[in-house]
Order: sequence, then structure tokens, then C-alpha cells
Amino acid sequence: MTILHLDENHPLLIQQLAALGHINHEDYTSSREEIMAKIHHYDGCIIRSRFTIDAEFLAKATNLKFIGRVGAGLENIDVAFAEQQGIQLIAAPEGNRNAVGEHALGMLLSLLNKLNKADREVRAGKWLREANRGVELDGQTVGIIGYGNMGKAFAKKLRGFDVEVLFYDVKENIGDENATQVSLETLQKRATVLSLHTPQTPLTINMIDMEFINAFHHNFWLINTARGKSVVTQDLVAALQSGKILGAGLDVLEYEKSSFENLFQDAQMPEAFQYLIAAENVLLSPHVAGWTVESKEKLAQTIVDKFKKHFH
Repeated sequence: MTILHLDENHPLLIQQLAALGHINHEDYTSSREEIMAKIHHYDGCIIRSRFTIDAEFLAKATNLKFIGRVGAGLENIDVAFAEQQGIQLIAAPEGNRNAVGEHALGMLLSLLNKLNKADREVRAGKWLREANRGVELDGQTVGIIGYGNMGKAFAKKLRGFDVEVLFYDVKENIGDENATQVSLETLQKRATVLSLHTPQTPLTINMIDMEFINAFHHNFWLINTARGKSVVTQDLVAALQSGKILGAGLDVLEYEKSSFENLFQDAQMPEAFQYLIAAENVLLSPHVAGWTVESKEKLAQTIVDKFKKHFH
């Protein structure tokens, strides 16, 4: 096959595909339109998040047999149309699940122990011990929404702590030794920590809104390493202001897809975002939960392994 690589990934991806006898072309700079003009020459393409592969793009890809997405989800691809065209879709959620589990745990521990706030204060010459008294994770009830690769990896990381782990998922009977499956109502009644591990779907966009937050019986800590659009930022801010949400660790933001840097040059910075960047009980990272040295290699290897299973 002739395969077009649209994003730079771990070199093993191209090396192993070449060793299997496939021809690899790399194009990391052409516009979407330029790629569309030549995509009919290719049997496969491999992408991360450079642009959307929609029906218009797929209609031009008349010889495409597969698309590899070096990442967990397929939301930048029109899945239904691709399947209709008989195109095999390959994603790699297994490749970065461990990284996401560790990052979510790191964010949670950092928030509970005010590490980001304490670090800034010590650097500024302040030695405030009482103001940085932490809260222990032991004794908390952790609620996970979405129990796929990521949710399971996070639950596994929690095993060393004396916590109760509950999860809600639309699939039934998927509990294991690390977490108990419950209804959403039960999770909202009991959880003191909420961690999101859901893909972006019509069900999950704007899922965490005021009504959802207020259905929680306890004030709680929120971790989001999933998708930025799952949380209504304005409602999150209102809940942080009221104390309903005790703190938030956000690896993803609803603003990230538009050029994030422009938010800072612009007079248009949303008010809710201004609050988040000033808040001491908010921890932010730039969508890197699944982005480790090891996951870069594992993601690429997962794509190759799945490709071999389908085409060799």
C-alpha cells in the first residue's frame, strides 16, 4: 500500500510499515485542500489531529482502505461515512491509557495538597504552612464517568489508596476488581471526587452543566483529562465560586481547538477563562495527559499492530 502520513509520529511507525513492504509518504505542511487534491492516490492515511476528515474529504479518497488515528478517539473523522466507504478505522486508546491514568492521579494529588499554590508562594518568598494544609485522598469516594481504556487505567492507579471507586458508563456489566458500576444518580449521591474519561459524543458535549453539578450530594473535586467540550466552563466557574466544586484539574478546555494562544492577545478572552487562570484551586495543563515519552512509542506501535492484524 501507499500510505500518507499527515502528522509526525514516533519513527517506528514508518520504519515498521516500510519493513512490511508498504510505501510511506510524509506531508506535514500542505493545507487540507492540497491534501484532498492528492488523497485519491493513497491506500491509507495516518493522522493525529491536524484537521477534520469529513465526508467531503472522504469522497475524494476513492482508494482509501484505512485511516490510522494516532490517539484515543475518532471524533475528527466522519466515522459513519468512512465505514460506508468500507474504510477501516484504527485508533489507539490502549497506547496512552497508562499516561492518562497517571496524569489524572497527579492532578488530583496536586489539587488536594495545594502543590501548585504552595510552589508559587515559596518561590515568591512566602512560607505559609496553615494556608497550605492539604486534604487526604484516603477516605474519599472517587466517581469515574466513562469506564473504557482511560477510566480503567485511572481506577487501577487508585488501588494503593484507601478509597471507594465507583463508575458510571452507558455500557452495562463492565465492573471489575478496581471499581463498582453504579447508576449516575448513585454516583452523584456518593462521590467526593469526579474524574471524566469519556469520548466526545453528542451525549457528552456540555454534559457537566449546572444541573449536573447541582445533582451531586457532596461538594466535590473535578478532574477532566477527557474532552474540553464536556464541561460548560461558565457553569464550572459558578460552581467553583459557590464552593460546590472544591477544585478542578483540567487537562482539556473548551477553548483549545480555536488557536489557544490568540485568547491571550485578544480583548476577547472569555470571562470564565479569566477566572480559571487566576484561581488558586484550579490546575491546568495543555492537553498532555496522554502525552508521555512512553505513550508516543506505544501509540505508534498500537497502530502498526492493529494494521498488521487487518491487512497481513
